[in-house]
Amino acid sequence: MSKYEKRAEVVATLSPEEFYVTQESGTERPGTGKLLNNKEPGIYVDIVSGEPLFASADKYESGCGWPSFTKPIEPAHVAEIEDRTLGMVRTEVRSTHGDSHLGHVFPDGPQDRGGLRYCINSASLRFIHRDDMEAEGYGDYVNQVEDAA
Repeated sequence: MSKYEKRAEVVATLSPEEFYVTQESGTERPGTGKLLNNKEPGIYVDIVSGEPLFASADKYESGCGWPSFTKPIEPAHVAEIEDRTLGMVRTEVRSTHGDSHLGHVFPDGPQDRGGLRYCINSASLRFIHRDDMEAEGYGDYVNQVEDAA
């Protein structure tokens, strides 16, 4: 059994926007997310389950209005699902254990870094600074974190 799971007591503490995004597959307004311009070194985890999702080393400025990453830090923690809403076909990304809606992945990322753009809502993430990772139980990921670009 994974140590990461969706817990009702955590869901009950989410802000209205965090609940809308993670539990109702909503989207925050572009350019408004608290983590959009974060350039600190660390990791981004699911706000509901705590599972590690993305590293600052893989974050980049895409200009889309949401935090963008080239790849997950732990691919098994990011599920990709076909999304046919809004009259288009996209690939939704959800956290595997928390089942939180995170955003979508698109094939228009930096080609030299794999070509993918994980376009993620800040409201679905909690940032853990590199200096706090060991204390918060994420020490195994410290070597995957470097200063963000």
